[in-house]
Amino acid sequence: MRRRSVLRGAAALAGVSTLALPAGAHEGGGGEGTVSGGGSDRYGPLGHVDVPGALEAVVGDGNVVYVATGDGYASVDVSDPTAPAVLARRTGLRSESEDGPLVNVQDVTVDGDTLVVAGPAHPGRSALSGFVVVDVADPARPVERGFFETDYPIHNCDVVDGRAYLTGNDGARNPLVVVDVADPSDPTELGRWSLLDTDDRWEGVTANRRTLHDVTVHGDVAVCALWDAGTWLVDVADPTAMTALGSVESPAPDRLHGGHRPAATPPGNHHYATLADDLLAVGKETFGVPVDEDGDGRTDRVVGGPSGVDLWNVSDLAAPERLSTVHPPVSDDPTFGGTWTTAHNLDLRDGTLYTSWYQGGVKRHDVSAPRSPTEESWWLAPDETSFWTARAVSTGAAGFFVASSRGVDDVPGRLYTFPDRPGQGPSTAALRSKTGTDDATTGPASTRTGASEATSASADDDVASESTVSAPGFGTGAGLTALGVSVWWLRRRGRD
Repeated sequence: MRRRSVLRGAAALAGVSTLALPAGAHEGGGGEGTVSGGGSDRYGPLGHVDVPGALEAVVGDGNVVYVATGDGYASVDVSDPTAPAVLARRTGLRSESEDGPLVNVQDVTVDGDTLVVAGPAHPGRSALSGFVVVDVADPARPVERGFFETDYPIHNCDVVDGRAYLTGNDGARNPLVVVDVADPSDPTELGRWSLLDTDDRWEGVTANRRTLHDVTVHGDVAVCALWDAGTWLVDVADPTAMTALGSVESPAPDRLHGGHRPAATPPGNHHYATLADDLLAVGKETFGVPVDEDGDGRTDRVVGGPSGVDLWNVSDLAAPERLSTVHPPVSDDPTFGGTWTTAHNLDLRDGTLYTSWYQGGVKRHDVSAPRSPTEESWWLAPDETSFWTARAVSTGAAGFFVASSRGVDDVPGRLYTFPDRPGQGPSTAALRSKTGTDDATTGPASTRTGASEATSASADDDVASESTVSAPGFGTGAGLTALGVSVWWLRRRGRD
C-alpha cells in the first residue's frame, strides 16, 4: 500500500508463554489429490484432497498450503495442483495443558517458516485460549516452538515479520493485540489498539456490535473488520503506539443501538477485509431472516439475504470512495437454515479478486478496473462443498489458486485447486435449497436478477444505507425481536 497517501486521512479522525510439546500427528492423512475437470474445456477444479474439518487455508512458501481443521492443522503439498497431498496433520495441540487441548481452531496464518495456529474461535467457559507457534521449515515435519496463552478467544489472526496480530475480543475493549514471536519460545505482547481509543463514545456501544472479526496486515497497516463498526485501517509501525488512519462505513457510535447483533440482514457486518495498494476489498456476511407477521407459525416473508464484496479506493481516508460491489450468488432459500451463498474469506492479488461464497462456490474477478469488475470464472457444487476461503498461489507463474471447503453432509472437508484463468463452470441451477421455501414469499434477496454481476458506485452514493442486495438493513422491524435475533446468533456461533 502507498502508506503516505493513507496517512493523509489520519487527520480526519477524532481524536504466560510456555514451551510446546509435540502433539498427535497423522502423517499424510487424506491421501493423494483427485483430478476433477482439469483436462476439460469446462471450468472446474484441477484436483482436491480430503482434509477433514477444513476451515481457513493460507499459502506458504514452496507451494505448501496450511489448513485449520478445528482440532488442529494440516500442511498440504500443492506443487502438482492435479494431485495435492497432505504432508502432515497435527491434532491435540497443547493436550498436556490443564485446560487443553486447543479446540475450535478456525484460523492459521503463515509467514516464511513461522506458522501461527490460534483458537478457540469462540469463547469457552473453561477452554484453553491462545496460539501455538510452529516452525514449518520442513512442512512435512512441523515443530512446535512455543505457546502464547490468552484470556480471550482468537477468532482470526495474521503474522508478519515476526509479529502476530490477534483479534482480542474480550467483551470489553475488543482490541487488536500485537505479539512478538521473533523468539517463538518466548512470545511477548507488544501493544494493543482498540476502537475505544478513537472515541470514548464507542464504550457505550454493546461490545458484540463492534467485534474485531478479522485482521489482515499489509506493511505497516492493519486492516480490521469490526462488524457493525465498519472496517478500520490502523498504523502498526510502532505496536506500542498504534493509531487509526481512517475507516470505511463506520457509523457514529450513537447510531449503533444496544442489544444483540441484528446484522443478519444487509447491509450487514464487516466480516473480512484485505488491501492491495489503495484498493480495499470488504466482504460482508449476512442471511435472510424469516418473518412471521401474523403469528401463525409460518413464514410470511424473508427479510434480507446474502451480501457481497465492496471495493473501495482508500488513497485518501478522509474521503474513501466506494467503487463497486460484487454481488453474491442467489439461492431460493437465503435464510440461515437454507443454502448459504454470502461472502466469506477472500484474497486480492495482482488485479484479481478471489472469493468464496460457502455453497455458492468460488469465483475470480478481474478488478484491474475496480469500478467495473469482470467475473471471469465461477465454480460451485453446493451438494458437496461449502467454501471457506479462496487464496492466490504466488510462487512464480503458478497458474492456479486454492480454496478450502468445509464439506457438506457426508462429504468431508477438502482443499481444492483451481485454474487461475477465465472459464465457464456448472449451471447456477445447482443452487436449489433442500428444504425449499414453499411457505414463504421470499424477499428481494432471493428473487433479484443479475446477482452475480458487479455494480459500480459513484462518490455521491449513500453507501451507508445501500445494500449489496435490495433488502432492508438495520432496524427492520416486523418479526425481528431481540429474542429472535439472539437465538439466531447463538445458532450461528455454533456453526461458524
